[in-house]
Amino acid sequence: MGTALASTQAMAGPSAGRAGCENLPSHAQLKYALAAAVAGESSGLDFDMWGTIVNRDGVVCAVAFSGTDRGSQWPGSRVISAQKANTANAFSLDSLALSTGNLYSAAQGTSGANAETMLGGSLYGLQFSNPVNPDVAYGGNPKHYGQANDPMVGKRPGGVNVFGGGLGLYKKGRIIGAVGVSGDTSCADHNIAWRVRKHLKLDQMQGVGGVSGDPDRPDNIILDQYNGNNDGVTAGFEQPGCLNDASGDPRALPAVQH
Repeated sequence: MGTALASTQAMAGPSAGRAGCENLPSHAQLKYALAAAVAGESSGLDFDMWGTIVNRDGVVCAVAFSGTDRGSQWPGSRVISAQKANTANAFSLDSLALSTGNLYSAAQGTSGANAETMLGGSLYGLQFSNPVNPDVAYGGNPKHYGQANDPMVGKRPGGVNVFGGGLGLYKKGRIIGAVGVSGDTSCADHNIAWRVRKHLKLDQMQGVGGVSGDPDRPDNIILDQYNGNNDGVTAGFEQPGCLNDASGDPRALPAVQH
């Protein structure tokens, strides 16, 4: 009897925290998409990555990594990936998608060509508005981090992060949650998250607007020298460039589904 009960609990464990996640990718699906996206990215440091998916309530549905074990990618990026997923979900709507990269400039303390004016961005301080719950983010047994039974699954870690790597997940033009990835440069994180979303086929953005100016990539990151205004200033919704910019043009990312 005891052995049978333990066996039943062991089988239920990985999925027990996935209530409200039925329409979102599983741990196995996220892990596969993350590995494929990392293999296809060359604009950053070529590091392995963490990925997190949250539902529309900000509850974690899956956490995965692309390396051979949890130490193969920056340990600090696990929580950052969850922050990015939470941010993209928290500040996107059916009508308007905002990636975490879109929020960078607006959250800075200065804007414009003359930093001495100390003009704060229109969303200055946003990154402090929804603090991480440390008990959720760092609780549980670390040996389960990135597994199907990661301690964050089924919980709401919160947090706001304003560099690239967080994107809303859309099905038939409706936002159903978000994905966040972390472990490389801001630009590479965005590109990898973009490809993860594409692999998961959750970029169905019919009628969804954005700030990028590109209807085929509405929530694309805006880099000053590529799809920004190329004036050497990161303002509006821009971010500065990252490493290996020659291979990091965000306009080359695949179009979303319409």
